[in-house]
Amino acid sequence: MGWSWFLMTGIPALAPLLLTSAVVLSWKWAKMIKAREKEQKKKQKRQENITKVKRL
Repeated sequence: MGWSWFLMTGIPALAPLLLTSAVVLSWKWAKMIKAREKEQKKKQKRQENITKVKRL
């Protein structure tokens, strides 16, 4: 038992967990980026409306 045992059993056992965590983290990150972009668009629209009202 040693490194060869770990390479034969440990890595294949951990690979699905690593893959799952990578998928979940990337999904959360994409969701966070979309929320940030949506908030920025909302702020920009609000600022544009304020500018329109000030012109009147």
